[in-house]
Amino acid sequence: MSPSPAAALRVLILAFDGIEALDFAGPFEVFTTATRVHRRLRPDEPALFEVAAVAEGAPARPVQARAGLRLLAAHDLADAPQADLLLVPGGVVDAPLASAATLQWIARQAAGARLVASVCTGVFLLAASGVVTDQAVTTHWEDLADLRERFPALEVREGVRWVDGGRILSSAGISAGIDVSLHLVERLAGRELAERTARQMDYAWTHNPP
Repeated sequence: MSPSPAAALRVLILAFDGIEALDFAGPFEVFTTATRVHRRLRPDEPALFEVAAVAEGAPARPVQARAGLRLLAAHDLADAPQADLLLVPGGVVDAPLASAATLQWIARQAAGARLVASVCTGVFLLAASGVVTDQAVTTHWEDLADLRERFPALEVREGVRWVDGGRILSSAGISAGIDVSLHLVERLAGRELAERTARQMDYAWTHNPP
């Protein structure tokens, strides 16, 4: 296992009306499970990840996820701390695309974050906020053509679970968010912990095709 950081890495996950529940909950589960597994292996070390949700109007107003699930984020956009890892889920992204405050927040957070990742249509928010401009990215197979049309400068890849561009990563639909989150655990804390985390979740980790 790779050396652990001296302090917990702050993972902030954006939430918004229309969010796909698993786009949010899958990465949330990966990073919190990795922290739990790490604590078992190295009980004398600090927590590995500190995970929190951020949404416009939180915590007074819950987010209405796609299919009706309600989520209560810990931070409003205005009081959220700086993320080490910013994760932007997808779903029906009409509301956040129309919110200047949300797009500006994504841009500010991304500028200060060590890593930025999107799940599914979350990449549309990264593009609309100027975080990705001409990089290689991916999204849900159903949205590839729309992404190419709206943001023609992007190199949109298909047939991959995620694209790792170094500091900025994007992933395909829904369950691919779990895959890229495990990949991030591997990058930040080592392959062993990522595999142990997947096993703890009883999840068959799907890697990118060769």
